[in-house]
Amino acid sequence: MIVLGSTSEVAQAFVEKCLQEGEKYERIYLLTSNRETTERFARHIDVKFLQQSEIIEIDLMKEINYHQLDHITSQLLFCATGFLGESTEDSLYDNKNSERIININYAKLVPLLNYFAHKFENQRSGTVIGLSSVAGERGRQSNFIYGSAKAAFTAYLSGLRNYLFDKKVHVMTVKPGFMDTKMTEGLPLNPKLTATPMQAAECIYKGYLKEKNVIYVLPIWGLIMLIIKNIPEFIFKKLKL
Repeated sequence: MIVLGSTSEVAQAFVEKCLQEGEKYERIYLLTSNRETTERFARHIDVKFLQQSEIIEIDLMKEINYHQLDHITSQLLFCATGFLGESTEDSLYDNKNSERIININYAKLVPLLNYFAHKFENQRSGTVIGLSSVAGERGRQSNFIYGSAKAAFTAYLSGLRNYLFDKKVHVMTVKPGFMDTKMTEGLPLNPKLTATPMQAAECIYKGYLKEKNVIYVLPIWGLIMLIIKNIPEFIFKKLKL
């Protein structure tokens, strides 16, 4: 298994779910920009599941050395890379904040995914699971920089799924709503609309087994976004969402 964004609580919960279900991996490749945090997780799965892993440092804000990835072979890639950034009025026109959001969620992430997608295409097998966001379904004033990057990522995954279908490679898009993670710590989230990392892992694993194309972690978000997408623009632009 290849894990991009391996410090993500959702990514770690998904890895644990797979191992709990008896999935066997010769090696789990943990790609991360935070070696210390990832090492703790690597030790955890080694002790609990006797699962070997390899940590590879990747920083999407820097030049990527693809040669360090040449030896990786896998049938499953899980991408949980993401960066929410600041969404206050003061940060709205902060170019550094915007660039970091766009680069980590899309611009610098896509070439890395393309690298592995090409490997899967050549071996004519594999599954790519990408965590996008409901924020990408319609631009809202509260997080439209983040939302625009996730919209682009959702479109990318859709196109990649279409392209890789006849190459025997499956691509699944995951659209979490509110998530109880470090990234959303301190935000006023409605508990009825918020999933835990383990809930997300359970949902994603079921979707993976059934080769779903697009899933919402909590089904209610499908209905919520259907309503939001169909609000007429002359009304929507007046709403404080």
